Amino acid sequence: MALRSKRSQAPKPIFISKHADDYSEVYCEECGSGESPGELLLCDECDKGFHLFCLRPILVSVPKGSWFCPSCSKQKMPKSFPLVQTKIIDFFRIKRSTESTQKPSQGKQKILGCGFVDFVLIDGLKKRKRSSSLVMSKKRRKLLPFNPSEDPERRLEQMRSLATALTASGTEFSNELTYRPGMALRSANQPALEKGGMQVLTKEDAETLNLCKRMMNRGEWPPLMVVFDPEEGFTVEADRFIRDLTIITEYVGDVDYLKNRENDDGDSMMTLLHAANPSQSLVICPDKRGNVARFINGINNHTQEGKKKQNLKCVRYDVNGECRVLLIANRDISKGERLYYDYNGYEHEYPTEHFV
Repeated sequence: MALRSKRSQAPKPIFISKHADDYSEVYCEECGSGESPGELLLCDECDKGFHLFCLRPILVSVPKGSWFCPSCSKQKMPKSFPLVQTKIIDFFRIKRSTESTQKPSQGKQKILGCGFVDFVLIDGLKKRKRSSSLVMSKKRRKLLPFNPSEDPERRLEQMRSLATALTASGTEFSNELTYRPGMALRSANQPALEKGGMQVLTKEDAETLNLCKRMMNRGEWPPLMVVFDPEEGFTVEADRFIRDLTIITEYVGDVDYLKNRENDDGDSMMTLLHAANPSQSLVICPDKRGNVARFINGINNHTQEGKKKQNLKCVRYDVNGECRVLLIANRDISKGERLYYDYNGYEHEYPTEHFV
C-alpha cells in the first residue's frame, strides 16, 4: 500500500519571531494551552500563537516564509470557477470531437448545447458486467471502471468543482505522472527497485485503468464533487453511488527523489517507489500539477471512529514496468459520502492523530 510521505523537517521553535524578546509565554488562541510548543505557530501580523493541529483546516507542518492567522489573512471562501463549458473543456484539455455534426443518439453527447464531446454510454459499460457475487467470491476480484453521472450538466458541475479547488491552490491540472527537468527521470521509475517487490496490475485491470483514462479525456468524469469545508479544507465526496473495487483516480503529480524533498513543507507528497536503496526512492509531488487525488483526505488512524471513515485504499502497482498509485474503493460508497483513505500504508510516518 502507498502512503503520503512525512518530511523530516523539524517544526520551527515558537520563540523565533521578529519580536521574540517580548514573549515570556505563548499559548494557543484556540485551545488556550501552551503545551506542545514545537507545534505552536506565531502569526507574522498579530504575533498570536496557534497550534498547527488546532487550526481549521489543520496544518501538518510549519509553512515556509510568512504565515498569517485566519483573522489577519481574512480567509474567504474560494472563488468558484466559471460554469462555462468552453472554459472547463480548455482547463482540463478535454478532446473535442471533430464530428460536430453527428447526432447525440449516434454515440455523442451534447453538453449544455455547446458542441459535442465523445460519450461512452452507460449501456456500453454494462456490457462489461461482472459475474455474480457467488462466482466472484471464488475468483480474483477485478477492478471496476468508474460510472460517470448520466446528466452532462451534472458532470460539468463536478469538473467545475475540481477546477475551483485546483485554481485556489495554484495547481495545474494533470492526469499523468510528470517528469520535470531537475527532478527524477522517467527511467528512475522502476518497480524492480521496490523493497520487497511490487504487485503487478493484471492485464485486465490495466485495460480497466486505461478505459478510465480514455473516458476522462473525452469529458466522462468520475462522479465526484470537490467541496470546501471550514474544518477540513477542500475535500471530496461521492456524487452518486460507487461500487466496491471501483477505480476512483490515479495519484499523479511531478515525480522526484525523496532525498530532494526531505525539507519540503508540502503536505501532499505520496510514496511512489520505496526502494531498498533509499537514494532511489521516489515520491509524487502534486503541488504544481495534480488532479482530484490531492484533495481526498486521510483518516485519523489513531481512533476507531476515524478508521470507520475509510472507504478507499491506496495501492502501488507495477503497470507495464512503471510504478503507479491508484485510489480504489474498498467498499460500497453512498452518494454524498466523503472519501477517505489511510495516509499511512506501512511506514506509519504521517502525523494523523489530530485529523478531524
